Formats: sequence, C-alpha cells, structure tokens
Amino acid sequence: MLLPNGFAGRYCGDLNATWYGWQNEGGVMTTTNFFPAGLYRGKTVFVTGGGSGINLGVAKGFAAFGANIAICGRKQERLDGAAKELEALGAKVSARAADVRKPEELNVAFAQCRDTLGPIDILVCGAAGNFLVPADKLSPKGFKTVIDIDLLGSFNAARLAFDQLVQTKGSIIFISAGMAHAPYAFQLHVGAAKAGIDRMMQNLALEWGQHGIRVNSIVPGPIAGTEGMKRLGGADHERRGDRQIPLGRMGTVEDIAQAALFLCSPAAEWITGVVLNVDGGSGLAGSANFNANAARLLAEQQGAS
Repeated sequence: MLLPNGFAGRYCGDLNATWYGWQNEGGVMTTTNFFPAGLYRGKTVFVTGGGSGINLGVAKGFAAFGANIAICGRKQERLDGAAKELEALGAKVSARAADVRKPEELNVAFAQCRDTLGPIDILVCGAAGNFLVPADKLSPKGFKTVIDIDLLGSFNAARLAFDQLVQTKGSIIFISAGMAHAPYAFQLHVGAAKAGIDRMMQNLALEWGQHGIRVNSIVPGPIAGTEGMKRLGGADHERRGDRQIPLGRMGTVEDIAQAALFLCSPAAEWITGVVLNVDGGSGLAGSANFNANAARLLAEQQGAS
C-alpha cells in the first residue's frame, strides 16, 4: 500500500485482532506494516471521552504511531488510568476532567493541551451516552441528556478547538452510530443525536475546508468488549453476534482506530465530509437483529427489577 508524501506501508493478511493493532499467527506485531511507525510523531491528538472504550482505543492507535495525546472525560480517576496506558506506548499525555456539555470546562482542557503538548492537530469527538428505552418511556430529561452529551458536546468541542485546528490545518473525527442512518428500536434519543452529528460534520466540512480543516465521521459496528456492547446487547449477543455479521466476526476497538489513523493521514488528504461505516457489513442487514436482542435484554432487565 503506497501513501503520499514519501510514506509507504505493506498489507499483511491472515491477521488476528489484538492490542494495539494486529498480530499474525506467529505473534509478531504488524501494525506498522499498515502505516509508517512515525506517521503521527509530533502531532497532538485530543479525544473527548478518551478514558475508556472505543475512544481510548483510538487514542492508543495514535499514540502507537508517535502522537501525543490529550483526553478528557468526567472522571479524573478513569482518565489517570488511561493516561498510564497511553504513556506506556510512548505518548506524552494531558488528562483533564471536563464535561463536554460545559464549554468552560472544555476551554480549560484545550488550554492545558495547547500549553503542554502544542496546538491540536486532530480532534476526536467521542463522548457519548446511551441506554435502551422504549420511546413511550423516554423522558424529556433522558432525551435531552443524550442530545446534550452527544450532539451539543460534539459541537462544543469542535467549535472551541477551531482556533487551534486553523493553526495546524487539522482534522476532526466524529464517532457516530448506525442509529443515525436507520431506525433502531429503543434508540430514539441516540438516533436523533447521531443524525445531528453527521449533518453537523458535513456542514463543518463544507465551511471549514477553506481553512484546511478536514471533517469526517466514523460509524462503528458492534464492538466486542466495550461498555456500549454490554449495555445494548448483553453477553449473549456478543457470543453469537459474529454469526449475524457478513464478515464473520465482532469488531474490535483496533478496527475503529485503524479507520481513524487512515482518515487523518496524508493518504486521506482529499477526503472530507464522509461518513465511514466500520461495521463488518452489519449495517447492510438493517436493525432487525439488534431490535430482537434489545427487546430480550429489556425484558430481562425489567424482570430483574
């Protein structure tokens, strides 16, 4: 695989997912065969909701290729643990508790990032909230909470990082969801929030391209081992989910990290305004399997309460 500006890499097949990228059957790390090892050396990547799950996985992906990482989230203790994992990959880290719904807290986190790591080159907006709830049981407060975290929080982060991103001609990645593009049962709140994010992404790509800023969304499929998978699918769904996915396996956080690494790289320098599905083809079949499993999980939760 050839990359612009002198970068080169080699694709290696027959791979099994591990952290922080991939291993072949002999256990040899092959991640740097996809991208050059120093691709993001000297770059600053800020990840909202970066203390765990997919977002931490994306942060680790950038750290493994030389980036310095800033993360924010609501719990400093969780961020401190994530920071140690990122530092183990060689990254310099800024970890600051900040609620994306509160611009004043984000401003402090962005200032700390700039002062300790340099201006932001890549912003990953991943902070999110979710839970299963029938539409007729969804309260106005519950709906607003998810809209505020996902949609308003993503806007706050992008808008407040704008000046730094203009300076670096940077990139923004929004972490979206399949609920933005198809109806999923018990996910009204999330569908509304993520659909708003993807339309906002395209508006920002249209307006901010003149500043050299590229803006894209990633739509993860079902990702094994994440809190979201536990909440929305349960352990049983994770065990049998691979049979419902065209490519035959559950996703990993590394799959999402690989997509982010590509979208922010010189190989994607003419890509903006794109919604990239990274789901093993699971979205092609619609939401029927999710809906049936979610209904079962809700019934189990109600029976236990």
